[in-house]
Amino acid sequence: MSHNNAKPYDNVLGLIGWTPLIRLNRVTRGIRTPVYGKADFFNPGGSVKDRIGMPIIEAAERAGKLKPGGTIVEGTSGNTGVGLAVAAALKGYKCIFTMPDKMSQEKVRLLKAFGAEVIITPTAVAYDHPDNYVMMAKRIAESTPNAILANQFYNQANPDAHYATTGPELWEQTDGKITHFVASAGTGGTLTGVGRYLKEKNPKIRIISGDPVGSILAELWRSKGENKQVGAPYKIEGVGQDKLPATLDLSLVDDYRTVSDRDSFAMARRLTRDEGLFVGGSSGLNTHVALQVAREVDDPEALVVTFLCDTGERYLSKLYNDEWMRENQLLEPDRVTLGDLLEHKGDGAPGAVVSAVPGQLVRQALGLMRLHNVSQLPVLEGNECIGSVTEYALTQRGLESSRFLDAVVSEVMDEPFPVIDASQHVESVQKLLSKATPAVIVRQDGAIAGIVTRSDMLAYLMNR
Repeated sequence: MSHNNAKPYDNVLGLIGWTPLIRLNRVTRGIRTPVYGKADFFNPGGSVKDRIGMPIIEAAERAGKLKPGGTIVEGTSGNTGVGLAVAAALKGYKCIFTMPDKMSQEKVRLLKAFGAEVIITPTAVAYDHPDNYVMMAKRIAESTPNAILANQFYNQANPDAHYATTGPELWEQTDGKITHFVASAGTGGTLTGVGRYLKEKNPKIRIISGDPVGSILAELWRSKGENKQVGAPYKIEGVGQDKLPATLDLSLVDDYRTVSDRDSFAMARRLTRDEGLFVGGSSGLNTHVALQVAREVDDPEALVVTFLCDTGERYLSKLYNDEWMRENQLLEPDRVTLGDLLEHKGDGAPGAVVSAVPGQLVRQALGLMRLHNVSQLPVLEGNECIGSVTEYALTQRGLESSRFLDAVVSEVMDEPFPVIDASQHVESVQKLLSKATPAVIVRQDGAIAGIVTRSDMLAYLMNR
């Protein structure tokens, strides 16, 4: 078998395209339909957008718009910038990119590494606002001498590049057996170019698109272009839109499905952990839809291909950062139990509960609290909690009458603390402790295993 890289290349552009098609094995457990990922993060710039950089530049050269020493301007969520910068580096052009501020820091640094100038714009503005990244790129291109706007959202060189490369690769790699192609649209270049090519080869092939919650594209498709919906913000980068790009042909799409940020990111993390495919959020979105489709089709003879757009390295500060995921409520919370909390406290050993007994004197109970630096005690009889005493209540009454110090605990004690099983989740107990209850007793396998107080709970929440 001759290997793709058996011969040397003249330059890095020779490496663009012919990315591998890789079967998904573990995330597809229980699904009979085979699912393959087109691993476009194997492109030299780490994303599908490498495919459109050179064709866009060459089309502008042919049209006489781009002359030696010229400048390429583009509004990008990062990857098109890299695709253009790789090609521009070899051709000697300068690059200026505008990018919305929701994009990851990695992408900004990456574009600067290629020598590009990067201008950050606010995400939360309408598509026709002068500060919108696409509008700003347009303005810069108009006011810079010998500059072109790459214009990926309107430039037919974008879908044409996919018609010429991505589509034929998929047809050949699957021996024409592909039945479903799943991708999402940012510019729609991939979806349109690949969709057009595959449907010419076999009109039965289904083109299925995924869209983030908050994008208007799926709704536009469902309503046949009648959309009045306004886009809402979402975290996933590079796919979805708040207006229809001219490079997206919605008539090629057979089905449009909406996916949440949470599902997209969870699937991207699974692809990395379970398949060893280190990808970004849009690949997670595509794969989430592809698995739904494969499950519904339920046919070992069918062949679903999904699109893995870019590398997870672009998102180390975001979807691969647990802190960021937690801040954005995108991580399934780890279910911590009371037993876990006791272990964390380090007094999960039986017999470690400091307690009073019914016949003890109040002064002894107070001494015990001072000694162990606690502000409440359960009153235990055998393995049962029959009451409780708090330092606050005992001290107050002791100050009113010193005779009180010689009273017996069982005569002055309050309600017992609630007894809760160690397997209960911390969240369910948090509410209980925030009310009138200063502590709960934790029972494990029938025996008292420990006590969790309000201050224990607070310490746990602060350390989380």
